[in-house]
Amino acid sequence: MEVVTTPPSPPTPLPQAGEGYIELSAAWPAPAKLNLMLRIVGRRPDGYHLLQTVFQFLDYHDWLWFTPREDGVIERIGEVSGVSLEDDLTVRAARRLQQITGTGQGTTIHIIKNLPIGGGLGGGSSDAATVLVALNHYWRTGLSLVELAALGLQLGADVPVFVHGQAAWAEGVGERLTPVMLDEPWFVVLKPACQVATGAVFNDPELTRNSPLSTIVDFVNGAGGNDCEAVVYRRYPEVAAAAAWLAQQSVARLTGTGACVFAAFPDVDSARQVLARLPPDWTGFVARGCNRSPLHERLAREQQVSA
Repeated sequence: MEVVTTPPSPPTPLPQAGEGYIELSAAWPAPAKLNLMLRIVGRRPDGYHLLQTVFQFLDYHDWLWFTPREDGVIERIGEVSGVSLEDDLTVRAARRLQQITGTGQGTTIHIIKNLPIGGGLGGGSSDAATVLVALNHYWRTGLSLVELAALGLQLGADVPVFVHGQAAWAEGVGERLTPVMLDEPWFVVLKPACQVATGAVFNDPELTRNSPLSTIVDFVNGAGGNDCEAVVYRRYPEVAAAAAWLAQQSVARLTGTGACVFAAFPDVDSARQVLARLPPDWTGFVARGCNRSPLHERLAREQQVSA
């Protein structure tokens, strides 16, 4: 059993990048997100699904470091399992920012992954957003958050919420955001030993695609659920088993299309007690919900130093 509590710290000693060691204080977080609810309310002519969802961040994240370079090269250090350099959203985000702004600067990106691929926690999208926000600062390219979010949408529908860094009610394909203030409970998040193929879930003929439109008030008053759960639980027995176990402790939900499932608890001790009872060979972690992204707390500190 792997039991992890928030937040995961960067490793020490840190890996080398070029000359010398990366400074611990230079790390930038790429936080996880949870979909506290997810409704599919229609489909566009191009096949994309229309959603209503609520995003909240977790104080649990990947770590990224940036070493500026003058030669314009974008380089990634750190293995990302199953993701080639050309497909890596971190590299694509940096190159896109280069193209849009015309900067001749480059960077070496060192990444340490904590968020599982195919877990529904937004790891790749969050990494891309951190690249955009951090390099916009380091390269002094001067784009606003609105401009960065529009750029991020070209990379993935979840990137804008990470760029803006506020818990949000989201509509459209997830890009139309309304900031919300939510309770910030402690969450137990379980990570089944599988990766969910999002495309397969959204193409499943049994997926609900006509949920009635809801409102923020409805959500606050208790309306919730995730329209992907039935399909995911049928296709992935490991996810169904994790959700069933967690449901014995509290209300359990799937985040996005999964595979991770989560439940909220009022305090860290309650959450840790549940995680301590996790069956052998299962993995999970405890993290605090955040209405403001840890990425933006990091950016604010960097801006204070640079002022």
